[in-house]
Amino acid sequence: MPWNNINSPNTDDPSDTCKYCTTNIYEDKEPENRIKAVYIVGISAIILATALYLDFFTSQKILAEILYVTVVVISGYETVPNGFRALFKGKFSISLLITIAAVGAFSIGQGAEGASVIFLFFIAEFLEDYAGERAKKSIGSLIKLTPQTATVKRDGQNIKLHAHAVDVGEIVVVMPGDKIPLDGIIIKGISSVNQAAITGESIPVTKNEGDTVYAGTINEEGYFELRVTKRSDETVLSKIIDLVKTSQNNKSKTEAFIDKFSNYYTPSILLLAVIVATVPPFVLGLNFDTWFYRALVLLVVSCPCALAISTPVSMVSGITAGTNNGVLIKGGEYVEEMQRIRTIVFDKTGTLTEGKLELTDIIPLKNYSKDRIIEITGSLESKSKHPIAEAVVKYTEKTGIKLLEVTNFKSVTGKGVKGQINNEMFYVGRRNLLTIINEFPDDLIEKLEINGKTVLIIADQERVIGLIGLMDKIRASSQSTIMSLKERNIKTIMLTGDNEGTAKAVSSKIGIDNHYSGLLPEDKVKIINDLILKDKHVAMVGDGVNDAPALARSNVGIAMGSAGSDVAIETADIALMHDNITKISYIIDLSRKTMSVVKQNVSLSIIVKGSFAFFTILGFVSLWMAVAFGDMGLTLVVIINALRIGNNKN
Repeated sequence: MPWNNINSPNTDDPSDTCKYCTTNIYEDKEPENRIKAVYIVGISAIILATALYLDFFTSQKILAEILYVTVVVISGYETVPNGFRALFKGKFSISLLITIAAVGAFSIGQGAEGASVIFLFFIAEFLEDYAGERAKKSIGSLIKLTPQTATVKRDGQNIKLHAHAVDVGEIVVVMPGDKIPLDGIIIKGISSVNQAAITGESIPVTKNEGDTVYAGTINEEGYFELRVTKRSDETVLSKIIDLVKTSQNNKSKTEAFIDKFSNYYTPSILLLAVIVATVPPFVLGLNFDTWFYRALVLLVVSCPCALAISTPVSMVSGITAGTNNGVLIKGGEYVEEMQRIRTIVFDKTGTLTEGKLELTDIIPLKNYSKDRIIEITGSLESKSKHPIAEAVVKYTEKTGIKLLEVTNFKSVTGKGVKGQINNEMFYVGRRNLLTIINEFPDDLIEKLEINGKTVLIIADQERVIGLIGLMDKIRASSQSTIMSLKERNIKTIMLTGDNEGTAKAVSSKIGIDNHYSGLLPEDKVKIINDLILKDKHVAMVGDGVNDAPALARSNVGIAMGSAGSDVAIETADIALMHDNITKISYIIDLSRKTMSVVKQNVSLSIIVKGSFAFFTILGFVSLWMAVAFGDMGLTLVVIINALRIGNNKN
């Protein structure tokens, strides 16, 4: 199938290039830069080893010095110029500290030390860049999931187009093994779809006609056609990509503090180095070369590389781990806040429950059978689109009960429905619909309501002939999730607009600590406000649509089922890409592990740097040791420790 030239993107014009297709930004340049760095390390290592041999085992001192300078030129091609540029701008960068140390070493005849400093610092910078690339790779891997082409049905033909040339409403053909190019609704066919890229589910999901599918997911086996519902820059996957990009710019309080600390730390170290280089020789009369050298070592060993990278590399690792598990976290500040959470508030409908009513009780009265009650109720409710009606009709379909013809049907908003079956009038609904009825089975109705059930009253023109109880199905994982949160010493609260009976029944069944019923959206916000004043750190879990105000007011808003809700992704601080409530416990564990690693990295950096600085002043640390162990080695340890977070699976 040929490309349609009219609708194909102009690759020469950057403005026409889809930002979600430019994987080269994150993928193609990375191996090239890495290969270049490996060459530099290899060549510099050979030259440095040769220079050291000439310097210490032969009389070729001048040649050795030339080779030392060559090492500086090769491995310091960015460090030295950046250091001098910073000096001219009056800024105190890490590159400036290293450059001063190297120049100082050469000036006192320590060319080996000066070359080693530059060479080892280049390796340290390479390690930092590698850690930073993990952030880019988390975006790049997502971008790579985005199919660039789509097979579109136009004028009776299948035409291959660029994904961002396809309009909403067009029909796209998806073959077995294809990546689904755009969000849409299946209009023909059935298949099994791997949604791991969006929801984190490892098990493929069966998709039928009428089901929604998402760009970037994989059609495993069947053929189907979908009607496009969103353009390429509006898909769930594109929103995830934007969110992950944004999350890397939202720093935690710890990150912000470290950044601010570094701004004062570097000039303070420079001042201390000047004192070490001048006070002992000029005030105490000690050897200048010795103390000048120690000052240079102090500059190097005090470089805040490991300290500066300790928090961001840990946060990136935590956020990336979450993304890989179907949890989108909008920034390090929310990773940090989740470890402080002591109260989690849950919306009931669609969060602790599935948001779908199911028929639980059929109580026939006045010589009617259960089947006859369902036959009458199902026939009337089949004419309605209300969620209660859908639950009843679904039950009749499952049990195979045939529906009867209904005439003179009427739906009364907020009350119920009525209509004639075989010329006899029947009513299905609430008590306020049945104004002609004088006697109700109040004890049976009350018993159902106490158990948290919605009651349908079925009546003819004279009396109540039956009752039907319906209940919002509790998620299978709700109870285990609440128990796991209690094990983590977290208080749980449920908010709902339902009546007290329903709220009490659901909360007691799953073990919620407390509940509030009969709430409007503004009531939920007020309760969140009160809880924050009392408990300080409160998270809210909801569906991201009608709970948006409460999600926004809480310290951390967590949206359920974000794969189907744009509002959820935009409103919440953390978005669960699938209706998996067990991820709440995972988020808490991920946050606690991430912050534990952050504390370990920061503490280790401070202890090692402080110890090396102390022993430097006493003369026990050389320049190459300062870089190899106090900088490069420490940076490597910090990075490896941070990467452990990615092993936190759920």
